[in-house]
Amino acid sequence: MVAPLYRRTGPNCRNVRLFSYWSRMTMDNGFKAAKRALIAALESGNYLHAARGDITIKNLLAMGAVSARAVIEVIRSCSGAHHSCTAHHMAPEVIVHVLRRHGWYIKFYFIEPDTWFLSVHQ
Repeated sequence: MVAPLYRRTGPNCRNVRLFSYWSRMTMDNGFKAAKRALIAALESGNYLHAARGDITIKNLLAMGAVSARAVIEVIRSCSGAHHSCTAHHMAPEVIVHVLRRHGWYIKFYFIEPDTWFLSVHQ
């Protein structure tokens, strides 16, 4: 078994547990890198939505109730103070990012080369 690594990924992302055999698949992101990658994914249309039971309420982007352009504007207005992250509850090697700004809640993660949205709602 591979020993877990503990890597600090930014001031809001302390001691997120990663496994060395996942390091090629997960993106080691601080806020600025995550923000750039998220905006690039939205601009290119290259993103996915995680399946969930309450997707009609919790992921307005997936439902088409909000545009990618509108989500980009919220993301651009975010600073590191609006960002937090944790390990994914089912895959602790994956860093889940959360942005909270202007009443919006945007939750996402990266598994290269993909960007996955869990929640986009007010």
